[in-house]
Amino acid sequence: MEPAVAFGKVLRQLRLEAGLTQEELGFEADLRRTYVSILELGQQQPSLTTILKLAKALNQTGSGLVGMIETELAATKRKR
Repeated sequence: MEPAVAFGKVLRQLRLEAGLTQEELGFEADLRRTYVSILELGQQQPSLTTILKLAKALNQTGSGLVGMIETELAATKRKR
């Protein structure tokens, strides 16, 4: 699994757990809804600034969010 895909999977999971739509998350993170969608689909890698904005909007730390992505990537490697 590519890191962008893992990021998207974790982002979508956290957004749904927070009960937010893509539009609401975009508003909270000062991002466009379409960009949130592109990130969730793993079609683009976010910048550090974007990671921090999304983490804050999801009540996470940047390091916590990155840690979740690393865990997702490690789990995918174990399944092989």
